[in-house]
Amino acid sequence: MRLKDYLKRAQNKKYAIGQFNFSTMEQLRGILKAAQAIKRPVILGTSEAESKYLGLEETVTLVKILKTKYKASVFLNLDHGKDLDWLKKAIDFGYSAVHFDGSGLPLEKNIEYAKKLVEYAHKKDVLVEGEIDPIEKQKLTRPEDVKKFVKETKVDCLAIALGSIHGLTQKTIKLNLGRLKEIQKETKTFFVLHGGSGIPDSEIKKAIKMGIVKININTELRMVWKNSLKTALKNKEIKPYKILPQAENAVQKKVVEKINLFTPIRDSG
Repeated sequence: MRLKDYLKRAQNKKYAIGQFNFSTMEQLRGILKAAQAIKRPVILGTSEAESKYLGLEETVTLVKILKTKYKASVFLNLDHGKDLDWLKKAIDFGYSAVHFDGSGLPLEKNIEYAKKLVEYAHKKDVLVEGEIDPIEKQKLTRPEDVKKFVKETKVDCLAIALGSIHGLTQKTIKLNLGRLKEIQKETKTFFVLHGGSGIPDSEIKKAIKMGIVKININTELRMVWKNSLKTALKNKEIKPYKILPQAENAVQKKVVEKINLFTPIRDSG
């Protein structure tokens, strides 16, 4: 099945597919082992910065090899890409999807660039995710902007600002699900929630019930990766291959937890 088919299934059955970002081998294997263990699809994310660190060709090749090894349904997404040339390279190398983050641009310029990318990506059957408002500014996405953006760009997915943030915060995140309902009245597409780390489970469940089909997780994986390494490095062991599996196991455990939250029903394939 294609990623679009999985997203449509999630939309119809009211669950969400998790996107989990990685920039190390332990993170990647931990995510894939989680997907294999509970037989559910996942999206592997590499931000523009993460993909430049890893290398596009290396990332695609590694994912292809490990996807076969772990027999997991996984799809590779270039997350928060702002450089159109880099996004096109990701498409050419074999990414399943790309996210154009034009949220810092005026709406018309965002539409112009997103439209160009969609035309390029769709020729190669690659999905495109758009974004209108940066969630860091805590500005809710406007329904009228969504209607115009989706109609003119033909993006497959849209990240919408509902009150979440990137990273973790001390305050409790409460999503504005009333705004999500207003947006859904204006257009039909696959809606994405960014900044999924640290959002209370109850809010996540309500967002999924109301139509969010993709949720991005990065910070929580980075935290469990770092904390597990800090613990492992306290002993006298110096062999990386004996230290790093602890980080891999911690990432796997966190991803299983999140997938079970996002996908209460089994979705194998």
